[in-house]
Amino acid sequence: MKPTPMSPSDLPATLLAFGAHPDDIEFGCGGVIARETQSGRPAHFVICSRGESGTNGTPAERTAEAQKSAALLGATCEFLNLGGDAHLTHTVAHALQLAAIIRRLRPQIVLAPTLVENQHPDHVIVGRLVRDAARLARYGGVAELRETPAHAIASLLFYAITPDAEPADRSALLIDISSAVPAWTAAMEAHTTQLRTRNYVELQLTRARVNGLRSGVAHATALFPNDPLVFDSLAQLARTARQF
Repeated sequence: MKPTPMSPSDLPATLLAFGAHPDDIEFGCGGVIARETQSGRPAHFVICSRGESGTNGTPAERTAEAQKSAALLGATCEFLNLGGDAHLTHTVAHALQLAAIIRRLRPQIVLAPTLVENQHPDHVIVGRLVRDAARLARYGGVAELRETPAHAIASLLFYAITPDAEPADRSALLIDISSAVPAWTAAMEAHTTQLRTRNYVELQLTRARVNGLRSGVAHATALFPNDPLVFDSLAQLARTARQF
């Protein structure tokens, strides 16, 4: 007996991740992406520059690395021109561009860099733009967005690309990514130009290992909700990270 094909309404919504630079998503939350795509959820990256101001790698090299890395994680990707690496600005026009993407893809969960100031300024700007875009996408009367129906996401979750970017004012949501570590590692290693001077792969794997030890699993990634999470009942709650 053949299985009944799923209707479009039964398919999981696309996981939408925004990054300022060609490697941000992979280093910051690539394990989460791999975990979700392995479970059958489609994922799409929106990369807001091509690394034009980076110390290592040309824009063409970094674009190719990002495309390869996304494919290794089971995701698709697109690039935006918002002024270029180190020139991103927080404007209504840019937020509307991101809101249009949210309306086009209609995700339930959106990932973006944290808003902590002590990191690359482009990370903060993209995080703010995504936060604004998620709201603008909901408003049916926005003239610039009337070509597509309004859409409200379920959750905006922030990821920290570096340890310094982890917010101190909110609790983390820890995602068990243990099964996704091989795919995540391969995706990070695809960014060869960025590994010329620093071992970012070891840094991210070590962070995930510490989070895993905290929560009783091999590896975990911390995400930070923009808003309080809502559960239908206590039965949906899993364990906490208190292991010591």
